[in-house]
Amino acid sequence: MVSDIRAAIIPVTPFQQNCTLVWSESTKRGAVVDPGGDLDRIRAAIAQNGVTVEKILLTHGHIDHAGAATALKNELLVPIEGPHEADRFLLDHLAETARGYGLADALPVTPDRWLKEGDQVSVGDIVLDVLHCPGHSPGSVVFVAKDQWFALMGDVLFNGSVGRSDLPGGDGALLIRSIKDKVLPLGDDVAFICGHGPASTIGHERETNPFLQG
Repeated sequence: MVSDIRAAIIPVTPFQQNCTLVWSESTKRGAVVDPGGDLDRIRAAIAQNGVTVEKILLTHGHIDHAGAATALKNELLVPIEGPHEADRFLLDHLAETARGYGLADALPVTPDRWLKEGDQVSVGDIVLDVLHCPGHSPGSVVFVAKDQWFALMGDVLFNGSVGRSDLPGGDGALLIRSIKDKVLPLGDDVAFICGHGPASTIGHERETNPFLQG
């Protein structure tokens, strides 16, 4: 089938985090995934692509992914869904975290819906399955459009690397287990956008990612 999903990557914050505008081409309805900051850039991408934003999705609670979520919610009057509630401690302290990094003011985030393994999120006529993949953070989730062979990976798996596990709540062994038990079984043809850097496919990472060998 021809994929109906479209995505625009919007690098935001000094961390160059891949905020992603994802939408259904047939309905032009979509979501902003991980609005970490630089709202002017996010607004411009929404306008340029003519998308009606229905919700904000968070893959996890780190400042570069969630720092502007509450401000964008207040502006667009849409709900925030995700991540898993295990990241509540990160979202509660975004303002202090932002000050510590010298970033623009951030507001704490209280999602309208916490997500857990097996949940589904709808964006226009796109259905995303939720995988809870702890390790980078306790509440990290991956969004998967199985029928479109597409995933939004957050900071779980990168092109050639994996998420760091030296931040509060991180666990390197748990992260690798999450990837091997939940992400790799999605299939080699699944393409994904990650939280930083270029996109990739499951198959490419299975074959070449040094963190997944052996």
